[in-house]
This record gives sequence, C-alpha cells and structure tokens, in this order.
Amino acid sequence: MNIKYIIGAVIIVAFGIYAVSSFQSSITPYVSIEEAIEAGSTVQVKGQRVDSGNFDVDENLFKFTLQDNNGKKLDVVYDGAKPGNFDQATEIVCVGEYKEGKFHAKNILVKCPSKYQEEGGEHPDNIPMKGDQT
Repeated sequence: MNIKYIIGAVIIVAFGIYAVSSFQSSITPYVSIEEAIEAGSTVQVKGQRVDSGNFDVDENLFKFTLQDNNGKKLDVVYDGAKPGNFDQATEIVCVGEYKEGKFHAKNILVKCPSKYQEEGGEHPDNIPMKGDQT
C-alpha cells in the first residue's frame, strides 16, 4: 500500500478523534438539584425562582434560590448583574458548579412567557393545533 494513503488515513483518524473529544468536553448535562450537589463538575440545573433575588453591590454577586419540580431548593450565586427579565421568568436554567455549599452559576438562562401568546386566551377554532387530524 502507498505510504501517502497510510499517512493521510492516520491524519484523518487523528482529527476525527480530536473532534469527538472536543465535542464531548463541551457538553454540559442537565441534572437534578441533588445530582448537581454530588457532581463536582459543571452542570445545568433547571427550576423555578423562589424569590426575586438580591444583588450584593460590595461583592458584585447576584444571589437567589432555585426550586426544582420535586420541591428541592438550591442557593445560587452568580458573578454578575441580575438578568433584565428575571422577575418575569417561568423557568430558569443555571450553568455552573456546586461548591462551598452553594451553586456558583457561570451563566443564567431565563425562559419567559411568550410575548405572542395572550394570557388566558383560547386557541382560535379555525387554526388547527399540532397533532390535530383535519
């Protein structure tokens, strides 16, 4: 077999292995609050805000409490300002790591109610809903 083909194949395989390992290290899994406490690495935790939080000006930290669907609560510390739409949030995702008795968030993702959906409104009769057979 030609040496050029062997070298080319080795290079392609090496880049493939590098790409897969880089991709896997960038994946941050969603976990429960209990799993986040035990993880010891960067994870994503989803829940609802318990309070509107408070901003510590001296330490430049935003602190609030997150609660999951099971009622488990988690104190969150974020090194930054309170997100602008935090008080309207229906759900919050915190990306970070649990250490020193608190979840230290690197990023806060805020899910707000849709501005296109009227609260308490009904679906129009003449527009089929997803999954409807017409």
